[in-house]
Amino acid sequence: MRIIEEDGSGAVLEIQAALELAEEQGLDLVEVAPNQTPPVCKLLDYGKFKFVQKKRDRETKKSQARNELREVRLSMKIGEHDFLAKIKRARDLLAGGAKVKVTVRFRGREIAHPDLAVKLLRRAAENLADGAKLERAPMMEARSLSIILAPDELAVAANSGPSAPSESAN
Repeated sequence: MRIIEEDGSGAVLEIQAALELAEEQGLDLVEVAPNQTPPVCKLLDYGKFKFVQKKRDRETKKSQARNELREVRLSMKIGEHDFLAKIKRARDLLAGGAKVKVTVRFRGREIAHPDLAVKLLRRAAENLADGAKLERAPMMEARSLSIILAPDELAVAANSGPSAPSESAN
């Protein structure tokens, strides 16, 4: 079998000699290409190899963008203060980088007036226009009407950037 050492050098050895070499160096003999002729094995510290591989996987998972969709529900008869509280919550979610689905749920005979729900959703989108862009226009889904807002890239960058220096340093 072909043996590749940690420094990259290689040699062709019998199985028993390769096992003795691994034992002598305090390393593990790991088969990396069993279908080759002769089979290829590597001398390495398997525990360290698994640790480094797990660490690399964690780093790649951390750097992946999460596509998070959060929902803010409104009702047709929402009061002004409640509406502003929901808009504030949606603004916080958008600033955090999540997409926001703003939904108006119809109860009873409210479904006969989708125009009022569209008006409410349009008002919500206008209030959030400084930090979001409309990704999906109003769409009926069963007994609700919803829009999806995506965070505006410039607004997210401004929120995560360094804060402005204060004037009290004089």
